Amino acid sequence: MFQKALLLFCTALLSVTTGNDHLIDWSASRKLTWDDFKSRPDPSSPNAALTSSTINVDFGFDQNGLKHSITCRFDKLKSWVKIRNPYILNHEQGHFDLSEAYARELHKALQEYHFKKETANKDLNNIYSRVMKELVNTQEQYDAQTNHSLDTARQAVWNDKIRAMLDEYAAFKDYR
Repeated sequence: MFQKALLLFCTALLSVTTGNDHLIDWSASRKLTWDDFKSRPDPSSPNAALTSSTINVDFGFDQNGLKHSITCRFDKLKSWVKIRNPYILNHEQGHFDLSEAYARELHKALQEYHFKKETANKDLNNIYSRVMKELVNTQEQYDAQTNHSLDTARQAVWNDKIRAMLDEYAAFKDYR
């Protein structure tokens, strides 16, 4: 019997979307622009901008083992901006890049998983939950330590840290 599950994580909101024309796949050659931020800003939020990104995992297994596919995407319809400047855009790109780094880490963890039919659903959900918890914690640290991009020295440190994370998991970037 073939079983299939779909997991969806959104750093800002948990939701299921139907079309994907509002989603941008992460790409090293395609950086975010302010035109990508299509949602109305939250007037009650103190933030200058909000990046919503998703990590989707589609997996299935049968008697031969596990197969999986991952996507890391920016959601235009849930991302917004109040203040447009290069520092804030760089900071928001950092959020998206962090999601990509953790998509790669998830791919690595799923590749290293030793398939056990009896516990596969539980095991895979545990792997996913662990990696997503790390992502959420890192995103929160990123905002706190950079003061949402206002601390330019700390932002520069995080820019380097994020690049290093992407490099560390470069071998796992082909996760589709």
